[in-house]
Amino acid sequence: MSILINKDTKVITQGITGKTGQYHTRGCRDYANGKAAFVAGVNPKKAGEDFEGIPIFASVKDAAVETGATVSVIYVPPAGAAAAIWEAVQAELELVICITEGIPVRDMAELKAKMAAAGSKTLLLGPNCPGLITPDEIKIGIMPGHIHRKGRIGIVSRSGTLTYEAVAQVTELGLGQSSAVGIGGDPINGLKHKDVLELFNNDPETDAVIMIGEIGGPDEVDAARWAKDNMKKPVVGFIAGVTAPAGKRMGHAGALIAGGDDTAQAKLDVLEACGIRTTKNPSELAKLLKSVM
Repeated sequence: MSILINKDTKVITQGITGKTGQYHTRGCRDYANGKAAFVAGVNPKKAGEDFEGIPIFASVKDAAVETGATVSVIYVPPAGAAAAIWEAVQAELELVICITEGIPVRDMAELKAKMAAAGSKTLLLGPNCPGLITPDEIKIGIMPGHIHRKGRIGIVSRSGTLTYEAVAQVTELGLGQSSAVGIGGDPINGLKHKDVLELFNNDPETDAVIMIGEIGGPDEVDAARWAKDNMKKPVVGFIAGVTAPAGKRMGHAGALIAGGDDTAQAKLDVLEACGIRTTKNPSELAKLLKSVM
């Protein structure tokens, strides 16, 4: 059992012929069941060709019809990435994972509005995210596969590098991960912390969850309040940016303190009040988790 993806998932790479798309598709295909999972690429100008044996199609719809793929991963450059997401949504894929960083906020706002108006059931992960992994089964994205280990801890994070930090700690303690999900740090994105917590809550093979957030936006607070009323499993949390000055934009486009409730300390206070144990030291996350299990 896992959330969102498993060894039977079939994946389309949008942007498979670009340098980044080639590199990461190769890495994902070489991980666990990747050879069977990565079944198609999309590039209208190269339809009929292939990338190292993976057939390339003119459109996402063609790729999905021909291969039965239900998931796509996007490495399309920022100017065309929102259109690439929309193409996957129109093809009615179950899940679209957008790795691309730097998509204009206006493009994402328009896309989310179109998805809502269309009543789309497609789940969007990202943009500006590392993707997700179910260890020993499949990875879709840019995370290093070798640090992961099959286990029963769910990880959800806005930060890519902090995801890897938490994963490595959990692996070192011998606990392993059920799935690890990077939701991305942009202000307008798809799945939120709350959505992923709900998936982990309903997953019989996840025993506990690490939630990693950042300054800026209400997502972590929304998730904590949902968890207080609904979560049946222990959750521990970390919020990056405790020392960040108000009004200064940090690394992620979404990491901007707009007001008092957006600071890392304010979020930590809410998480603690909702029963989520927190730490200000990211190197202590796995130990903290073990203490609450």
